[in-house]
Amino acid sequence: MSDTDRSEVATEPKPPFELGTGPGRVLVWFYGVFTVAAASRTIVEMARGFDRAPLAYSLSAVAAVVYGFITYSLVRGGEKARRAALVCCAAELLGVLVVGAWTLAEPAAFPDATVWSDFGMGYLFIPVILPVTGMIWLRRAKTVTV
Repeated sequence: MSDTDRSEVATEPKPPFELGTGPGRVLVWFYGVFTVAAASRTIVEMARGFDRAPLAYSLSAVAAVVYGFITYSLVRGGEKARRAALVCCAAELLGVLVVGAWTLAEPAAFPDATVWSDFGMGYLFIPVILPVTGMIWLRRAKTVTV
């Protein structure tokens, strides 16, 4: 029996590509850890004295929200979540670059460090590496689903 004689041709659609599988699972882990780290840091800093460095603490809170949203999007999966996570990764990278440059150019504006200070040096530069890695993974995920 040849392939043309078979009546049961595989017409089932491919299962959707899950963002949180394979290397995406490592991203979910890192983003989850950074969500907890940034949120915990923000809560402690704000409780100890928000008036000491409100800009730095607010930026750490923004970082926590961005990390949390990306974590949620990677776990949720699907095309809409992939696109949303891609936009958030780009915004995160922009934030890290702007805040990193700002903290170097005008250190007096930041009496205390943020998660993104000095391009994430306090976190082994993972805050600048993570969004780039995330965008690469999310772009790959699109090519697999098409």
